[in-house]
Amino acid sequence: MRDALPRRAQARLHIDEGRDPIGVLERQHQARLPELVPVRVGRMVQSPFAFYRGTAAVMASDLRDAPTTDVDVVSCGDAHISNFGFYASPERALVFDLNDFDEGGVAPWEWDLKRLTASIHIGGRDIGMSEQACVDATTGAADTYRTALQTFLRSTATERYFARVDTSTVAEHFGREGRKAVNKATSKARTRTSEQVLRKLTMTDGDGPTRIVDQPPVLRHVDHASTAELRSLFDQYRSTLREDVAFLLSQYELVDYALRVVGVGSVGTRCYLLAFEGPSGDALFLQAKEAPPSVLVSHGGRTSSIPGYEGDAPPSEGHRVVAAQRILQANSDPFLGWITGWAGDSATRHRVDYYWRQFRDMKGSIEPATLSTTEFVAYGKLCASLLARAHGQSPNARDVAAYLGRSTRFAEAIGTWSRAYADVAEADFELLRQAIASGRLPCERGA
Repeated sequence: MRDALPRRAQARLHIDEGRDPIGVLERQHQARLPELVPVRVGRMVQSPFAFYRGTAAVMASDLRDAPTTDVDVVSCGDAHISNFGFYASPERALVFDLNDFDEGGVAPWEWDLKRLTASIHIGGRDIGMSEQACVDATTGAADTYRTALQTFLRSTATERYFARVDTSTVAEHFGREGRKAVNKATSKARTRTSEQVLRKLTMTDGDGPTRIVDQPPVLRHVDHASTAELRSLFDQYRSTLREDVAFLLSQYELVDYALRVVGVGSVGTRCYLLAFEGPSGDALFLQAKEAPPSVLVSHGGRTSSIPGYEGDAPPSEGHRVVAAQRILQANSDPFLGWITGWAGDSATRHRVDYYWRQFRDMKGSIEPATLSTTEFVAYGKLCASLLARAHGQSPNARDVAAYLGRSTRFAEAIGTWSRAYADVAEADFELLRQAIASGRLPCERGA
């Protein structure tokens, strides 16, 4: 592999001169809820890093024809530093891992790593780090990926499968200086439960059922499905779960649902907050989120597939997201499932796939903007080690480890590449601002 693509050659940035990043966004918007497109643009224009978060499709398009080692792994598809975070394991312990798999699929291992390291460089600039400090951070993260992958591969496949990072490991990684940031993030995550949602987003009318309170434009009631249709979709969702979880949910009844705006890149896709009531009056909140085709396929030219699945069920984008999450995360939400549904907002319904999961189940994050330079560098390395663990689930990971070898040549090359791509992303951000100013893109700030 090194003969075909020397490690130092990974420093070269391959960019199509005729690329149109704003055009990529506009084509994505054609399949999104039109009233939410201005909200998406408004969130992306907050900073170059916010813009980068929303441009997984642009980056997949940029990487499409760039040389790789031709070694594929199960891929996150959008492994930037804000897509790592805390969440509750099935045993109710707080763990830290990759936490967004909307773009999951199968792709060259370099794509995830470059998505991560470019985000580190752009994020470093956002918090005022020097250029050299940003290069050092990306180089350090890339080398941590190398050493972590090689360390994980000394374990058995089963040991790699069960390896996880809990809050104590995160605190150790940050050291004494960074523990305050970790403790703040974990304390906040532990409050993000169904009980909190019940207090903040709902109301009850006497002895009546729980009702979600509208907060337009980010949360509002819609008439996209009848009660009978929703019950049928709930049954379909439960059929994709483990028997014990499906049996548990059979005791819950849907009492309300609303359309909700989430994230940055996902804004405009259909996402529903669903409120359920249990036999003792307890509340449970699930999220049903649209699963469009992965940008790895639509813009990266990869073949559509469901990672790890060898059955003959009809392909489903929701199944793809769930499969990627189950493979790449050390502990996954037991409520993860999927359905084949429709665009309920459309006059002529067309098929839309969704995946379902728990809503706010102790989910939290470490905000890069709150970190010092030392803490930010440590955070980048932590994310890189978790990406290595995720890629280590793929049989081809040994080929990756062999290619990386014992030197820092590859890491240094990625540091150079990440700086160059950060320049491209910042230039694209300026194009976004120009598109808003000219009226080419609608923008609603602050939503």
